Amino acid sequence: MATVNQMLMNKGSEVYTISPDATVLDALRLMAEKDVGALIVMDGDQLTGIFSERDYARKIALQGKSSRTTPVWSVMTDEVVCVSSDLAADKCMAIMTDKRIRHLPVLDDGQLVGIISIGDVVKSIMAEQQVLIRHLEDYILS
Repeated sequence: MATVNQMLMNKGSEVYTISPDATVLDALRLMAEKDVGALIVMDGDQLTGIFSERDYARKIALQGKSSRTTPVWSVMTDEVVCVSSDLAADKCMAIMTDKRIRHLPVLDDGQLVGIISIGDVVKSIMAEQQVLIRHLEDYILS
């Protein structure tokens, strides 16, 4: 089973971050520019939260708040579920399903080294299943 580290090697380990004091509008602009669904909220080199499209939809749009004036810290998810780079893809899928989350920051020795999405995990698991299917087909046909 592929690990988080292998998923990061395939997709890259670039992580987009934002300050907790930035406005939600700044966060949305960065998310649109980078084509990502979530940003890691960093206060210096300390991970303090995650801001996602879901946070925007539920805590800004539905509550009638202004994204121009609302700081990220006031609407971010501050109880962030993180994983280490040696965790297997199926374990990540179980965590994401259980916690109903779509993004997992990756921390090694307390340092942010990447982020994986549900799409990254599904892609990894599907690739492994395709290899297994090919091996089984080759076995049956030989």
